[in-house]
Amino acid sequence: MIGSQSNRKLSAAFVLVQGVVTALFPQISIKLIKHMIGKNFHNASELEVKPAYRRQLRAVGVGMIAAAGTDLLLQSTAEKENEPSSAGEDSE
Repeated sequence: MIGSQSNRKLSAAFVLVQGVVTALFPQISIKLIKHMIGKNFHNASELEVKPAYRRQLRAVGVGMIAAAGTDLLLQSTAEKENEPSSAGEDSE
């Protein structure tokens, strides 16, 4: 697929940003989750979030940051390895 590498970078960057928001501002994720649940259930807006759930959301956000950051680093390393050498190495 044309541009699949750029799509992969864009996806990893999106997950990285989403992880930062989730880790730093879990209340935004909580509002989104309540809104999504509210589409299928009555009184979802009245749900109360326990402190443990906020900690779990932060942990998920940190995991997303680590996963996306690692993916971006590995992609940049792979690109450097795939670049033609400027030293003029000859192949047999």
